[in-house]
Amino acid sequence: MPNDVRYEETGCRSALNRVHGMGFKWSLNPYRGCVHGCHYCFARRYNSYVDPDPGNDFSGLVFVKTNVVNVLREELSLHSWVSETVAIGTATDPYQPIEGKYRLTRGCLEALAERHTPVRIVTKGTMIFRDVDILADMAKRAGASVCFSITTMDHDLWKELEPGTPPPMQRLHVMEQLVKAGVSAGVLLAPVIPGMTDDQESLQAVVEAAAAHGASFLRAQILHLKPGTKEHFMGYLEQEHPRLYHAYQQLYPAEFAPKQFQQDIRERVADLKDAYGLREREHNDMGLAVRERQLELAAV
Repeated sequence: MPNDVRYEETGCRSALNRVHGMGFKWSLNPYRGCVHGCHYCFARRYNSYVDPDPGNDFSGLVFVKTNVVNVLREELSLHSWVSETVAIGTATDPYQPIEGKYRLTRGCLEALAERHTPVRIVTKGTMIFRDVDILADMAKRAGASVCFSITTMDHDLWKELEPGTPPPMQRLHVMEQLVKAGVSAGVLLAPVIPGMTDDQESLQAVVEAAAAHGASFLRAQILHLKPGTKEHFMGYLEQEHPRLYHAYQQLYPAEFAPKQFQQDIRERVADLKDAYGLREREHNDMGLAVRERQLELAAV
């Protein structure tokens, strides 16, 4: 992650983005670009649409959609709006540090709450606890759930892979507080990174910590490398993990790892969820399980 981050205020013509084939129809991102600097981030490919470098430019330049709340209110006021679920954080983290200044995510939540619109949020940011009041209220009314993305509990590996993010344990503490406040909050174990976080000890550490902190659910997603992300991640491996770089050339000739490889990881995570009682929690709310699976797919 670069030492200096440049923030550029910009406007947007639309706040809600139409989504197809994801189980929900709308997404919302108050920012573009992200200071977290996660090497594996799938959203790097979106940055490559407007800038040829999905590497440092992604974490060194963040666009702030200063009019997004007003535009959202206008869209929600249309007679055609029927309060369908809106996914927040599908292309950038809505609770990266600059949110403390602009409060755009907070403003969007207030607008959505007024129209009784359910929300699903994906974040690594602990700042979300600031909005526990509105999220708890939305959970009672239209519905609100939060996925905390966690890749590893290993401190050194966390710092290497996600240099600009809050520590995983801090995210879990915030998740626990949201659950206690009545918000459906859980863990998106994502991505599971072959050769780095896919060993049994690493997977167990995340599942065990999620269960210990009261997670309402847990989903796992295996690393995928689409154009824009793949170039950056392979460059990172070549420099920092040359042994893995050569292995990835075989494992990822396309965007996804082999199906059997993915299935093996999913089965191991499922066994761990059973062992720590997370599957039982999800079964207590099957509707929740479906909704969180839909949100997981948004990150594919």
